[in-house]
Amino acid sequence: MQAGLEQHNIEIHENRRHWERKPLLREVYAQFGREIAKRVDHTQPGLIVELGSGMGNIKQHLPDCITTDVFPNPWLDRVENAYELAFADGAVGHLILFDVWHHLEYPGTALREFYRVLNERGKVIIFDPAMGILGRFVFGSFHHEPLGLDLEIQWEAPDSFSRRSPGYYAAQGNASRIFGSGAFQEQLCSWRVAEVAYFSALAYLGSGGFRGPQLYPIAALPLLNRLDSFLSRFPILSSRMLVVLEKLEDSRGRSGG
Repeated sequence: MQAGLEQHNIEIHENRRHWERKPLLREVYAQFGREIAKRVDHTQPGLIVELGSGMGNIKQHLPDCITTDVFPNPWLDRVENAYELAFADGAVGHLILFDVWHHLEYPGTALREFYRVLNERGKVIIFDPAMGILGRFVFGSFHHEPLGLDLEIQWEAPDSFSRRSPGYYAAQGNASRIFGSGAFQEQLCSWRVAEVAYFSALAYLGSGGFRGPQLYPIAALPLLNRLDSFLSRFPILSSRMLVVLEKLEDSRGRSGG
């Protein structure tokens, strides 16, 4: 396993330890999970799959979801690589990416693979950092992964790219750059951007995440939630975003990216 990916897996195991000792963090993440679950249409055929599941917490909200990661951790269902999925064409109804989109160095190449495995009504549900004022400040100042706002987004992988060994990449600002403006409208022509929702996520930020200090008691969570409900009306203040992509039938024969 490559060094960057090894470090990422070490962090997942460390996060599990922090998860167990921080009930506030578990409740905040449960709120995020419920937001994702609300976008899943259980009447739609096809598998529900999460890519980059980490600790596999989505099963609390979607018990039938197939949890995956590039690491063979025992609490996950299977190993999967976003660039080379093992699912058959059209087998999947929903793909969920929680804090995964910003790790896709070549989003167009990944979307082409998503398009292949999704059925004709398939959806991609993305939950990722947002680059509002809160997101830029907190993730830019206190998170070890770069924002990458000044880096060019390379939509397609080069010919030399190995789908089976993609390597480690992180640019936390990529979801905002791609879905928060019309700059990538042409690249997304095989998809309908059905929803872009923004969250201030103060309750999450104040929890300290997995490694930071908790800044308020769990009893204050309802108050923080009410404040978040108001502040989330203003995308400029956001630190989190949720994006829903719906697969479009492409009469010109392209496949997703």
